[in-house]
Amino acid sequence: MIEKLTPEQETKLPRWRQRYLDIACGGARADRAKLEMALADAYAEIGKPPPKLFIFDSPAACLLAVKIFEMGASSKFKLGDQLWGQLWDQLGGQLRGQLWDQLRDQLGDQLWDQLRGQLWDQLGDQLWDQLGDQLIWNPNFLWGSQDLYWVAWAKFVEWIGVKLTPQSHKRLNIMQRIGEQCEWWWPYENIVVASERPLSVHFDQQRRLHGENGPAVAYADGYALYSWHGVRVPARWIEQRDTLNPREVIKTQNVEQRAAGAAIVGWPKMLSVLKSHVVDDSGNDDIGQLIELTLPGLREPGRFLKAVCPRNGIIVEGIPRVSDIDGQPIETALAAQAWRIGDPQAEYQHPTRRT
Repeated sequence: MIEKLTPEQETKLPRWRQRYLDIACGGARADRAKLEMALADAYAEIGKPPPKLFIFDSPAACLLAVKIFEMGASSKFKLGDQLWGQLWDQLGGQLRGQLWDQLRDQLGDQLWDQLRGQLWDQLGDQLWDQLGDQLIWNPNFLWGSQDLYWVAWAKFVEWIGVKLTPQSHKRLNIMQRIGEQCEWWWPYENIVVASERPLSVHFDQQRRLHGENGPAVAYADGYALYSWHGVRVPARWIEQRDTLNPREVIKTQNVEQRAAGAAIVGWPKMLSVLKSHVVDDSGNDDIGQLIELTLPGLREPGRFLKAVCPRNGIIVEGIPRVSDIDGQPIETALAAQAWRIGDPQAEYQHPTRRT
C-alpha cells in the first residue's frame, strides 16, 4: 500500500491537474477517428458492435438530435448505465484499496476535488441548470471530458505505482480516450451522439466560471453560458451591461443572481434605485458607511458596508448584525471593516493607507 508521495510526485501534481483541465477546456476539436475507436472499444466491453458516431457542436445541439432520434426508438436502446457500470465499478475499488488514508485525502483534494469543482460542479452543473428545463432535455448521457477529474486522479494513482488488473487498466484508458475527444455523449444500441468540447472556458481566480465582457463558456455553434463569479446570469446582463436597468436586477427572485446583477450593474447605479438608510457614517470614504438596504424578498433591511476601494471604486458588501468573530453587535462602519477581514472589533486597527 502506498503511504506517501515522493518530492518529484508532489511537484508533478499541479501540472498534472492543469493538463487535464486544458484537455477539457482548451478549445480543441474532436478527432473523429480516435473517438470512433475509443467508443468501439467501450462498446466491446459490454459485448456490443461499434456504434455509428454523430458529433455536434454543443450539448444543446446534441439534445435536439437525441430528441429526434428517440421519437422512433425505445428507451431499451439506452446503454449509459450498462457502460458506466462496466467501466468504473471494479476500477474504483482497486484504486482506493491500494492507497493509505492520508494519501487518498491528499490526492482527492489536489486532483479529484479541484478538477471536479471546475469541470463538473461548475461547467457541468451550469449546463444542466440551463438546459434542464427545456423540452428537449434528456439526462441519459455520460460526461466525457467532464469526467476527466476522476480520470486524472486515477491515472496519477496508477503512475505512482498502484497496480491495476489488465482489464481495469484497459477500461481506464478507454474512459480517458473518450474524455479527451468529447464532452457529453449519449450511447444507444447502434449510435452515439457526442458533443464537441467548448471553444473557450473562462474562470476567475477562485476557479469559478466567470465572463467579464462575454460568455464564460462558448461553443462553436454559438451556444453559450454566461456566468458571474460562478453564478449563472442572463446573457443580456453581460452583453448589454452598459444599459442594464438596475430595476430589472432588483426584481430577480434568485438571491445569488440578484447579488451578481448588482455587481454587474455597479453599486452606484444600484444605490440610486434602492431604499437606503445610513446606520453609521465614519466620515472617511476608506472606512465607509454602515447602511441598510431594503431588497425584495427580505423580511427586514439587510446591512451592508459601503466604502471606497482604491482598486475597485465603490464596494457594497453584506454584513451580519452580529459578528461571528467576537459575538459583538456590528453597529459602526469600523466594526464592519473588522468583521470583513476577520478581526475582533477590540483589536482592529484600520490601515492608514490601502492599495
